[in-house]
Amino acid sequence: MTHRATADDGVDADGGIPSRSSIATLSQVDWSAPWLAPYARRGARWHRCVEEGTDFIAMLAREARAAGHLTGKGRPLSFIEQAELPVGAAYEAHIAATGGVPTRHNLHDFFNALMWFAHPRVKAMLNAHQAREIERDGVQGARGAARDFLTLFDENAMLFVCADPSLSAALTAFDWRRLFVKERAAWGTRCEARVFGHALLEKLVAPYKACTGHAWIVAAPADYFGWQTDRRDAWLDETVAASLADATVLENSRYSPLPVLGVPGFWSANAEPAFYDDATVFRPGRRARGVAARA
Repeated sequence: MTHRATADDGVDADGGIPSRSSIATLSQVDWSAPWLAPYARRGARWHRCVEEGTDFIAMLAREARAAGHLTGKGRPLSFIEQAELPVGAAYEAHIAATGGVPTRHNLHDFFNALMWFAHPRVKAMLNAHQAREIERDGVQGARGAARDFLTLFDENAMLFVCADPSLSAALTAFDWRRLFVKERAAWGTRCEARVFGHALLEKLVAPYKACTGHAWIVAAPADYFGWQTDRRDAWLDETVAASLADATVLENSRYSPLPVLGVPGFWSANAEPAFYDDATVFRPGRRARGVAARA
C-alpha cells in the first residue's frame, strides 16, 4: 500500500511504507525502546535465534502450532516461505484459506510475525475482512476504501487506549498541548499508546520526529490501568478485534494521527514542552473530526 499523507491529515508527509530491509538489520533493533516493550521478550528471543542460525520460518511455524492461533477463516496459523505463495494468489486470501503466512527473510516480515503472536485476534480479524473484500471484488489495480483502511491498520496503526473521553477528544482535535503537556500525568494511568503496525515498527528502528501512526481509539475501563500485563494484553486483543468485527464503516477518516515520539516516555527530548512547538510535526487539524473511531 502507498498512503500519501497530507497536511490536512496532520500526518508526516512520508507516510508511505518503508523499504523492506534485510533481516540482517535486526542488529539495529534496540529492544529496550519503549514502543517495543510489549513485544521485546519474544522479539529479543527470536533475534537471538536468528543470530544463532535457526531456520526462522520453520521456528515460526513450530511456535504457531504450539500457540494454536487461527487466521481469518479459522485455519491454524502457520508460516511459509514467500516462494510457496502460488503465482497469482492474493496474499491475504491465501492466509485465510490455508493458514500459511508467506514470509520473507526481512525485518518487515519479522515484525509482521511478531504481531501475529502479540495480537492474534486482531490480525485474524484484519485477515478475515481482507479475505471477504477479495472474495467479493477480486484483486484490482487499486484497493477500495475498506481494503485501504485494513492495510493501513495492519501497517501503520497505533492503539490509543483511553479511560478518559476528554483525552480522546484532545487527540481527535489535534490539541497536542493538552494531550502531551497539560495532561502528561495521565499517560500510564488514564491513557496509553501501543504501536501495532509492523511497517511503523520497522520505521522506528531509526526513529525520527515526524514519524506518525494512525491511532485507533480504544475506550477502556478505568481499572484497566491497574491490571496485570497479561490481562491487559488479552483484553486489548479481544476488544480491538471485536471493534473491527462490528465496524460498519471502514474508512481512513476514522483514524486520528498520532506523532509517535510525542508520546510521554517514548523519547527523552519530549520532556521539554518546547518539543511540541514544532508545527511541522504537531500540526493543527484542518478537517472535520466528527467520525473518530471508538472501540
